[in-house]
Amino acid sequence: MTAPAPNPTDYAQANSVPALRRLNEIAAVLLLTSASIAIHGYHPFVEDGEIYVPGIKKLLNPELYPFNDGFFASHAKLTLFPNLIAWSVRITELPLEWALLLWQFACIFMLLMACWKLGLVCFGNSRAALGSAGLVGSLLTVPVAGTALYILDQYVNPRCFSTAASVWVVVSVLQRKYVQAFLWLLFTVLIHPLMAVFSLAFAGILLWIQYATSGVRLQFVPALALFPPVTNAYRMTLDSRPYFFLLRWQWYEWLGIFAPLLILWWFASLARRREQQLLESLCWAAIVFGILGFVAAVVITVPSSMARFAELQPLRCLQLIYILLFAVSGAWLAQNVFKAKLWLWLGLFVPLCAGMFYAQRQLFPATAHLELPGVRSSNVWVEAFVWARDHTPVKAYFALDPEHMRLHGEDQHGFRAIAERSMLADAAKDSGAVTMFPALAATWLEQVNAQAHWKTFILADFLNLHQTYGVDWVVLRQPGVSGLDCPYANSAVLVCHIALRGSGAEAR
Repeated sequence: MTAPAPNPTDYAQANSVPALRRLNEIAAVLLLTSASIAIHGYHPFVEDGEIYVPGIKKLLNPELYPFNDGFFASHAKLTLFPNLIAWSVRITELPLEWALLLWQFACIFMLLMACWKLGLVCFGNSRAALGSAGLVGSLLTVPVAGTALYILDQYVNPRCFSTAASVWVVVSVLQRKYVQAFLWLLFTVLIHPLMAVFSLAFAGILLWIQYATSGVRLQFVPALALFPPVTNAYRMTLDSRPYFFLLRWQWYEWLGIFAPLLILWWFASLARRREQQLLESLCWAAIVFGILGFVAAVVITVPSSMARFAELQPLRCLQLIYILLFAVSGAWLAQNVFKAKLWLWLGLFVPLCAGMFYAQRQLFPATAHLELPGVRSSNVWVEAFVWARDHTPVKAYFALDPEHMRLHGEDQHGFRAIAERSMLADAAKDSGAVTMFPALAATWLEQVNAQAHWKTFILADFLNLHQTYGVDWVVLRQPGVSGLDCPYANSAVLVCHIALRGSGAEAR
């Protein structure tokens, strides 16, 4: 008796199952990505956007920022991030604002897809994968202990790429796809060299735990040339960043170090009993990683003599630990608690997402939740910055209140990023650049001291800024200062031109 010939239709259907499953995964993660942006908001020019966006704009238009560009150019030289964004703008001919939004969407998608894969690898089913990606997507803007980091920011920056890539490194190592892991590591090195060190360290610990090799040695060779002696100006910038120093953390921030490790230990114990070897290895690797990061933080930040190494911020390792904790927790809940009970899923995610949304509205109360391209901003400071971009010369040199990013209603928007104009150093964001690049410290301190009494400035003080630094425009809060020509004003902010009296000449 001869066997029946195979049915081509059955063969095609059998082979279409993996492809269909893959499409379903992509569709699910796309929906989660869209929901995550809706929950956590989008603000392309806030916080560190003030450092990274000007670097992109300078590449697209070299005439921008003729003065004081060191406070963002120093970062740009160490990463391919601005080149990548600028390249995408040139290739697609999209406006930069749209490119930034699409890259933010892509980074969140990459992260959540990696978490989906992590849940699938460790727990073996799509329900766990959905729980893993869903919980991480719901908690993107959770503060990571006292590190001043979120899991993922509300704007695209090098950390967005490196965060997603670091989880892909973990997934690749778990799957023993070492070439793929190396490529993700290489990508991270090109985008964010510091975060690549954390990814490499975690991958090494995970491999050591998986293979229990005793011959692995970790060596530390200090590159002292990268960490020059601490000057008084540099120490001032370090002191403005209390999260650099472990002993300045609050008690609840210390809890944020150890509580995740204890929860991961519990998951490791469960995994051992259920013979889930990959999950157990992952949890133990995260625990060892966290302990080593804590020890490094104690060694670097407690003795005052080690302050020169504070910029390494070893407790940034907690960012990856938090992601893995939420990914594992979401997968475990989905598989063991929620299962197919929709009301349980909604019972967790609806209040959780509502709480995260509320927190973001408190963080940016004077700004639309989604600052989308082409939509006019309702923030009065942003309106003033946009006017400055559209109505002042490219070579205009501005001064603002050195604390302007911390003022009520400003909502941490970056002047350089929006106005595309040069600016004297500020006390908020530019001090962060100094912590990474100590050579900027003296310039930063001099310029900030020159603006130290900004709130009581009169016309003579602004004329002095012009004569000393060449500043010819200022942004002030209402009611302004008598004697300045202010062609733009709204309910809260003025943009004013400094004109020299007596000589008949105007500021350049």
